[in-house]
Amino acid sequence: MSSVAIVGAGPGLGTAVARRFGREGFGVGLVARDRGRLDAIVGTLADEGITARACTADVRRPEELAVALREIADTLGTVEVLQYSPVPHRDFMRPVLDTGHQDLVGPIEFSVYGPVAAVQQVLPGMRRLGRGTILFVNGGSAAVPHPERAGTSIAFAAESAYGHLLHDRLAPEGIHVAQLVIPGAITAGHARKDPAVLAETLWSLHRDRHGFRHYADDLDS
Repeated sequence: MSSVAIVGAGPGLGTAVARRFGREGFGVGLVARDRGRLDAIVGTLADEGITARACTADVRRPEELAVALREIADTLGTVEVLQYSPVPHRDFMRPVLDTGHQDLVGPIEFSVYGPVAAVQQVLPGMRRLGRGTILFVNGGSAAVPHPERAGTSIAFAAESAYGHLLHDRLAPEGIHVAQLVIPGAITAGHARKDPAVLAETLWSLHRDRHGFRHYADDLDS
C-alpha cells in the first residue's frame, strides 16, 4: 500500500486532505508538532474507516521531519504523495523595513529547509515506485510579495523556486510536483476555499498531473 504524508496537518485542510486521499485507499501519515491534536484527528479518521498514523516533528528541525516521514513509510507504505502545508508563524510576517537578516532565519528554516528535507526523505521511495506527487501549499504572497509580510514573501519565493525546479527535473521520472496558492484565509463554506473543496483540488492536482502553479482563488480575494 502507498501512503500520503501531510506535513503541517491540522483539523482544517490537513484533515480534509486525509479524508480525500483516504477514500482512495491511501494510508495517511500526519505530521505536526501537537501530538494531542494529531491523535484526535487519527481517531476521527479511524471512525471513518481510514488508516492513519500521527508523527510529531517540527519542520524547522530537518532531522525530526526526516524521522517522521521514515516512520510513515515503514508503517503505512511508501510515501507516494507528499503534501507540505504547515501554516507560517505570525512573527514571520513583519514589514519589510522592519525585517533584519535574523528575522529571516525562521521563515527560511520553515519554507526552505523543511521542504528540502521532506523531499529528500521521500524521493527515493517515489523513484522505486516509478511514480509520485509532491504538493506545496502556500499563501498568496508566494505569487505576489506583500510588503507587510516580508519573511513569508521571501521564503515562499524560495520555496516556489525549489518546487518549480523539482517539477522540471522530476517530470520525466513520473513524479509530479505542483504548487497550490491559496489567497487569503481558508474558510469553511467558501465556494473555492472551504477545506473540502481545497482537498478536492489537491486530489485533482495529483490525479491530472499538469502544470506547476495553480490558484485556489483570485489573488485579490
